[in-house]
Amino acid sequence: MSEPLKGHVLVVDDDPALLKVLGALLTQAGLTPHPASSAKDALALLARQPIDVVVSDVRMPGMSGLELLTEVGRGWPDVPVLLMTAHGTVPLAVEAMRAGAADFVLKPFDREELLFTLRKALLRAKEETPRSAGKLPDGLFVGAGRAMSEVKALLAKAALGTATVLLRGESGTGKELAARAVHEGSPRRAGPFVKLHCAALPDTLLESELFGYEKGAFTGAATRKPGRVELAHGGTLFLDEIGDVSQAVQVKLLRVLQEREFERLGGTQTVKVDVRFVAATHQPLEDLVRRGTFREDLFYRLNVVPLWLPSLRERPEDIEPLSRHFLDVHAKTNGRPPFTLSADGLAALQAQPWPGNVRQLQNFLERLVVLSDGPTLTGADVARELSRQPGLAPPPVAAPSPTADSGTLESRRKDVEKDALVDALKRAGDNRTLAARLLGISRRTLYNKLEEHGLL
Repeated sequence: MSEPLKGHVLVVDDDPALLKVLGALLTQAGLTPHPASSAKDALALLARQPIDVVVSDVRMPGMSGLELLTEVGRGWPDVPVLLMTAHGTVPLAVEAMRAGAADFVLKPFDREELLFTLRKALLRAKEETPRSAGKLPDGLFVGAGRAMSEVKALLAKAALGTATVLLRGESGTGKELAARAVHEGSPRRAGPFVKLHCAALPDTLLESELFGYEKGAFTGAATRKPGRVELAHGGTLFLDEIGDVSQAVQVKLLRVLQEREFERLGGTQTVKVDVRFVAATHQPLEDLVRRGTFREDLFYRLNVVPLWLPSLRERPEDIEPLSRHFLDVHAKTNGRPPFTLSADGLAALQAQPWPGNVRQLQNFLERLVVLSDGPTLTGADVARELSRQPGLAPPPVAAPSPTADSGTLESRRKDVEKDALVDALKRAGDNRTLAARLLGISRRTLYNKLEEHGLL
């Protein structure tokens, strides 16, 4: 015999008689019903009362059950929603399940079927222990230095909201990982995470990829195809390299950001979407705006929550954990035994500027794993592979005197960093905000560095 049901059930229907019948049925089963005659009342009740599962009619005046499903998924992603309707059809059921419904029940419903469906939803919700919104997924970012700790804290705060996020920083700093972190730490994490690399497509293809097209819109359009904006409904759309989008596409993007609606290519029907946008670029958008190649109104729409990702030069303390992490990953993926990194091997890696940032370091370490005999990677191994790659210089052969502090790796790094700070301040006319942008770091990081080097 199955154990009695327990839990708080929000029942939403515009028919008072049905609310009464369902309330009595749920009470008999050991559940606590909370009736609501509209989706608006249901959302208000959710805001003040802990609810374990929602049972809602689909067709209601004002906000429909499908629209309520979207709102519950946005604000209370851990609460399952069961939809019921007397107008049930297979397409409607499929639409509901795609939108995130836990299950679908047809009216007039069977008592045992409804209770069975409720039991499944309650057990599933009880067994799952989803991550709370605002907490970034473990292991997504490697490194615990001050710069990355600051980035993680800002990403966690940004994830909680719905505002558009603009990720700035050099190529290879992990902007796509940051975009995924915003999605995974948000109430929308159960929805889709859709990404599009804007610089990889010409204008005509980019527009169709973004907005989709109708059948017959152009030669070869044999069927209707949804675009990335439409596919991201209820979730997050990541637009990488947004600075490379043409002005023609910028106009259409601006409308989606403002109105959350668009038309497919070759279509006349307006499609409304519920999408959170995260964009990324390594380009100075302010300069593009001044040159007239990037719309100022679009820039302000994108730049609601700007986040700067630090280059690897700004987080040298993270080279060691990153290197060990990538060595483990690449050894497993390439079928190699585990690799260790000697002290001189690590010093050789830390001496490099890594202009391609984390991505370049990752690729270089994979090359080491594939071409080295192992199991220990030394400074000689690093120097050998550095000499084979243009743009990377092997470390100097002569070892510095241990008594001469001016020749140590750390002191050289600090000298280079201080020179870069002084140069940036000079070029920015002592405008620290501009200096931070020139260096590709946040203002807080700039102030920390200035204090560290005695430049305040």
